[in-house]
Amino acid sequence: MSQATDRLAAIATRRAAGERRGIASICSAHPLVIESALRHGKARDADVLIEATCNQVNHEGGYTGMMPGDFRHFVEAIAGKVAFPLDRLVLGGDHLGPNPWKHLPAPEAMQKASRMVEAYAEAGFTKIHLDASMGCAGEGAAPPDATIAARAAELAAVAEAATERAGGAKPVYVIGTEVPVPGGAFEALDHLAVTTPEAALETVRIHRQAFSRRGLDQAFSRVIGVVVQPGVEFGNAEVIAYRPERAAALAGTLQDLPQFVFEAHSTDYQPVAALTALVDNGFAILKVGPWLTFALREALYGLSHIADILAPDAARESLPAAMERAMQAAPANWKNYYHGSKTEQRIERHFSYSDRIRYYWPVPAARQATDALMRALGDRDIPPPLISQYLGHLDGAVANGSVAPRARGLLIGSVTQVLDIYASATG
Repeated sequence: MSQATDRLAAIATRRAAGERRGIASICSAHPLVIESALRHGKARDADVLIEATCNQVNHEGGYTGMMPGDFRHFVEAIAGKVAFPLDRLVLGGDHLGPNPWKHLPAPEAMQKASRMVEAYAEAGFTKIHLDASMGCAGEGAAPPDATIAARAAELAAVAEAATERAGGAKPVYVIGTEVPVPGGAFEALDHLAVTTPEAALETVRIHRQAFSRRGLDQAFSRVIGVVVQPGVEFGNAEVIAYRPERAAALAGTLQDLPQFVFEAHSTDYQPVAALTALVDNGFAILKVGPWLTFALREALYGLSHIADILAPDAARESLPAAMERAMQAAPANWKNYYHGSKTEQRIERHFSYSDRIRYYWPVPAARQATDALMRALGDRDIPPPLISQYLGHLDGAVANGSVAPRARGLLIGSVTQVLDIYASATG
């Protein structure tokens, strides 16, 4: 393990000893988000945890076209560019299970999930979130908890064997049965239920039992986290903020689970006070993803308006127009998530908190439009009144000199503002 993975593996022990411990898990494959996270970690002399999700990166390429080994090289190349020390980097796999293939019968979906987990383990990822909480073809929304645990143990066996063959460090694991949907909720958030203490304890019990049946007691000793629902979520236009009193009983179960911390998913867009309270209550691993690319998109769209003023060019398509074309040309990544009138769907395509536009930044047309925008602005200083008009959230950072008033610096600065919130919350 890297020194950073060693520190992550000890997170529950260090918390039990009285240290205030938390870490943000950066779930994004966007190069500027990753660069921002690594620059941010380097400036703070802090560990950085970057996780690829099952849909972004898998043995079939995912929507980024990257397999796990490709993603590792991709991140490490950015780390080299910004001189971020690799012993402070932890690479993880998020929601590793049958989710990308849940339309298939369970045996086929699990076979593909096993190949994916094997690829992550062979590539040296040292934090593995085992997630078999979704039903496959013919199973309904979710299988029984015992089935979820048995499938997680099956995938852990694959990871252990692959790591053994590759000669790498054995990974740490995260488990769970009540796992929020990757990327935010599909529907209105009017019935969000906090995981009960009994359910959290049962999750640990049945996973321990399932691992033991496969002779994986040693692997289970490296399970560091349990995914639960603390009462946080976001949808297209709403955010449910953490209320500590609702999750007090759940947080109290950690006294009976000294091996573990809780991992909180869908923490995007939470106020800093809510994130801080999550960490204080033992939700020590905070997943964040769409908020980072949402902040990046805000800055890109602001720069597009600025370019129309500073470098007008009738032949250059605005970035929002280019992204609309890209999303309309391949609607599969948004059409099942955005509903309502045509106007409502258009607004959600661009501005939804679920940020499904993030699936389109790697598309050639989107990359070409982004590159054209950045060439138009170049390295020129952008006048403060235009920053105030179109990127007002960065006014203060530009004024105090922490963000350069140039296009690339403003993009990184927008993402960094979100990272600062998590750094404050996790300590």
